[in-house]
Amino acid sequence: MLSRQFVRENPETVRDAIERKGVTGVDLDAILEIDEEWRELKARGDGLRQERNEVSKKIGKLKQEGQEDEAQAAIDRSQELKDQLQEVEDRADELESDLEDALLELPNIPHDSVPTGEGEADNVERYRRGFDDLRELPDEVIPHYDLGEELDVLDFERGAKVSGGGYQFVKGAGARLEHALIQFMLSVHREQGYSDVLPPIPVNSASMRGTGQLPKFDEDAYRVEARQDDEYDDDDLWLLPTAEVPVTNMYRDEILLDDDLPIKHQAFSPNFRREAGEHGTETRGYVRVHQFHKVELVNFVRPEHSYDRLEALLGEAEAVLDELGLPYRVLEMCTGDMGFTQAKKYDIEVWAPGDDMEEGPDVGGRWLEVSSVSNFEDFQARRAGIHYRPEPHESAQYLHTLNGSGLAVPRVMVAVMEYYQNEDGTITVPEPLRPYMGGQEVIEGSEPVGESALGEGE
Repeated sequence: MLSRQFVRENPETVRDAIERKGVTGVDLDAILEIDEEWRELKARGDGLRQERNEVSKKIGKLKQEGQEDEAQAAIDRSQELKDQLQEVEDRADELESDLEDALLELPNIPHDSVPTGEGEADNVERYRRGFDDLRELPDEVIPHYDLGEELDVLDFERGAKVSGGGYQFVKGAGARLEHALIQFMLSVHREQGYSDVLPPIPVNSASMRGTGQLPKFDEDAYRVEARQDDEYDDDDLWLLPTAEVPVTNMYRDEILLDDDLPIKHQAFSPNFRREAGEHGTETRGYVRVHQFHKVELVNFVRPEHSYDRLEALLGEAEAVLDELGLPYRVLEMCTGDMGFTQAKKYDIEVWAPGDDMEEGPDVGGRWLEVSSVSNFEDFQARRAGIHYRPEPHESAQYLHTLNGSGLAVPRVMVAVMEYYQNEDGTITVPEPLRPYMGGQEVIEGSEPVGESALGEGE
């Protein structure tokens, strides 16, 4: 959230951010007009309050002096001023609420270093890693969705039967692989100084607003015990779309101490998103689903340290892919593709060789985003009321928040299944994951069950 003072004093900067981020439906001039009227009413209210205090002081004195008519006139004037003040304050409160709601619609200001662009094509690739020494792959890499069904480790049909499209069962060695990835990620980040958090799964509207999911992106979230288009209040619950929401809001409306910072939390959670995007090869399988696991890294830091921390956070997320030996690239996101809440953002995209896609690497395959590493500066802290006190005698200030996925588990699963695939259709378990899978080195799958496994006509 931007402060009203910043918006008032820097309207062209805000207007530029709205345009560069491609935000629509925001009338900055109307917001400035509300702010101007609110300030005029506050000034008028202060004047009325001062006059009423002066009149009230005169009433007792006039009565003591026996000037009853003048005293009554002063009483009438005091009541008149009280009525006027109430009217002004009611209107000011109404505008205050309108202004707060309107400010929630304004995007964060991009950092000066963020490249200007309209969409994905304008993102800047910083580097690629892991492509200099690729392992030998099969002549034809089987896409994960076909391989997963052949090995009976992914079951999309039964997932859809139980919960609908976009849900799946992960079974047998596939489930073990996913559990291993989660435990491995948590272990890597503990060594980087992260403390573990197991967050609640339902989060209230106040928390969703604090991190920027509401009111802008309510259509992407799952509501609990309500219709999607119903009005909501601060206590209404949503299934968390990312652990960023509960972990950031742990300290909502609190003042942290300077000695507390930096705080580095990691949280494993299931995540729920409606993902109302296009269907087809780009989203087929375990790539864009409604429920998925993720390890989230959330940082709380002093403002002057946040951009150094952003670069370090990027490296902490990359470390998982480095240790797994998975090739990937890092993108610096342009203004039009970086998101509503971020001041600066990097995406980490792992290479999955099973499907050839446009804009993929020269060696074929496709990119899968597994992490967005973002600096929000004080944007979330303002929305959530998270402060820190630099010194005991100093005023509290807003801190800076950052987060990054460390990583999105299903897409890493996809990359492992395709990159570590063997000619015979088995999957080599990456060496760092073997201790978490009881020493298992190869996933050979299991025999399907039920009459449907017998084949048509048998």
